[in-house]
Amino acid sequence: MSPRSEGSVSNRSNPRGLRGLALVAMMIPVLAGCTAGPSTRPAIVQNDGPAPQAPPEEPSEVPLPPLAEPRASGLSWSDCRAETSARIGTPLPAELSFSCGRVITTMDAPDLPRRGVARISLLKVGDGPIPLAVLNDVDREPGSLYAVRIAQQLPPEVLERFSLIGVDRRGTGQSDAVDCVPEHIREQLLGYDPAATEAGPLLDAARKAGQQCTIGLENGQTAYDSWRTAADLDEIRAQLGMDHLHAIGHGEGSRVLTAYANRYPGRVGRMVLDGIPDPSPNTASVLADIATGTLSTLDAFGEDCADRDCGLGDARKAVTALSEQLSTAPLRTPNGTRMGPALALHAVRIGLGQRERWPDLATAITAARGGDAAGLATFVAPLLRDTPLHTPRLDGALATICNDMATRLPENRIDQALQDAAAKQPLFGTLLAQRLAWCSPWPVRTDPVPEAGARDAPPIMVVSTATDPVTPEKGTIRAAEQMPSAVRIAWQGAGHGALASSCVLAATAEFLVEGTVPSEGTLCPA
Repeated sequence: MSPRSEGSVSNRSNPRGLRGLALVAMMIPVLAGCTAGPSTRPAIVQNDGPAPQAPPEEPSEVPLPPLAEPRASGLSWSDCRAETSARIGTPLPAELSFSCGRVITTMDAPDLPRRGVARISLLKVGDGPIPLAVLNDVDREPGSLYAVRIAQQLPPEVLERFSLIGVDRRGTGQSDAVDCVPEHIREQLLGYDPAATEAGPLLDAARKAGQQCTIGLENGQTAYDSWRTAADLDEIRAQLGMDHLHAIGHGEGSRVLTAYANRYPGRVGRMVLDGIPDPSPNTASVLADIATGTLSTLDAFGEDCADRDCGLGDARKAVTALSEQLSTAPLRTPNGTRMGPALALHAVRIGLGQRERWPDLATAITAARGGDAAGLATFVAPLLRDTPLHTPRLDGALATICNDMATRLPENRIDQALQDAAAKQPLFGTLLAQRLAWCSPWPVRTDPVPEAGARDAPPIMVVSTATDPVTPEKGTIRAAEQMPSAVRIAWQGAGHGALASSCVLAATAEFLVEGTVPSEGTLCPA
């Protein structure tokens, strides 16, 4: 498989007995009687927390499906260790195998139903007999690379039972990645002054991005969404020879799995949703909550930094000072991109979501305050830059997020949202509220927005993280409350997603391998 799919669309070449109350993740002592002999798993403690809200109606109880090995698969796999190592930028574990495959699905744009072709790239990690699909946030690493990372975190019993199938969602990674926004327009979208409370120039950039994607994607522009990606997953399930789809969804990738559970409830297998986006239709309010989650994560990052004696000092003050410094004296990244306050804050947000990179983030912030933007540039470059191995992630994210969004606001409402954000949370508030403008010129969604969850699905394990800069716990809880089959555990840690927690990993292994559903409201310590 080539580093870039030959079908890439480019602007240059013409893109839940068992009930769940709150969706995203934390955990309790429920795993103790699940295995024979003394347990060696980390302690799981139950803490006081808000009582879960019961669903409005008594849902039907569907048992968790048993694990069954697949029938004959129609997929062809080829070794791609070297290519995958190059893409992820690190050596791969010698004990794991890495092979690539591809599934052809229907593009199925709203105005051209059941027509067009979408090529979905897959990466199989390990040799476990049962496939376990892995999906990531649309604006972060594609599912194939995320699968490589979590393969190195999951307990051995998971990899003995399952092989991870990393899915590059339509329009991302090597699945005909969307590449339709000119680079200078990406820089305008990501670099717009976070102190600005008028959206006019930002809307102009968004219109240009939308126009270029209309040209580059043609009739497929509105086909990049979670509902249709769920159909891709069902085609993958069928070609893998499985009756049920077993999967892990991370962050916004969990939205695709909730769409799958709503669309194909009888085919839902063992699913773990590690952080679910807030399903509220009030996008401005959702973005404000994300800004609050980002600020709380920054504080947690600062505490971690102080514990390591990283020399950054008060993280909130340091980032605020950096933003003010760059507003008057912007830097240049090694490839010449202007690093102003907005791009720096985007880099910080991305870094806050990658807890394993917090030491690197601290170093990058300190370096930027001293005039060197190279470290911060490494966090934000994947959104912006086209390389021989990767297309920019902003384009596919823009298409998917805008197609999933049902509302569009006029300029005066966006201005008001920016003003409100500036008054309530000036550091990250306006930066997040700007996304209201990104989708304003995008075609308005014509299909109904899918419900958050399916009444006839088996138990779905939802994990929330107390301090998450991408999918805040408040939103995950709201999403879980709308999913009758959701069973939520909560991690009291910080960062984007909870698979860094040994407690959550233990619960995940028990759920996936043994079929042990955790108790609702379980809490995992930080």
